[in-house]
Amino acid sequence: MSLAARLRGRTHAAYIAFLIHRLSGIGLAVFLPLHFLALGQAIQGPQALDGFLDWSRQPLVKAAEAGLVLLLAAHLTGGLRVLAIEAGSTRAMTRAVISLGLAASLAIALMFLLGVWS
Repeated sequence: MSLAARLRGRTHAAYIAFLIHRLSGIGLAVFLPLHFLALGQAIQGPQALDGFLDWSRQPLVKAAEAGLVLLLAAHLTGGLRVLAIEAGSTRAMTRAVISLGLAASLAIALMFLLGVWS
């Protein structure tokens, strides 16, 4: 089997949506130890937590937070796509769910970056 034949199915929108859902789940799992570290700082006392919160105000950390929100939104909308498939949606409906999920994920991350909820 040629390389083109092997890659043909991997450029399909449903496969890309599956891949985004899988990778966003892995990214969220990688984030958990950092979250537990922050919680551990809170247990150690207010000064330790304040130091951590000061560190978290750096631009690179803010960009990582936006990436985290994007991962969370992508994983949520990917899960909704899986639910739509399991509910017996048609191919056209699945394509619409993929497109809406991508748009919603990007919109949520952009709103986070713009500080809509602050």
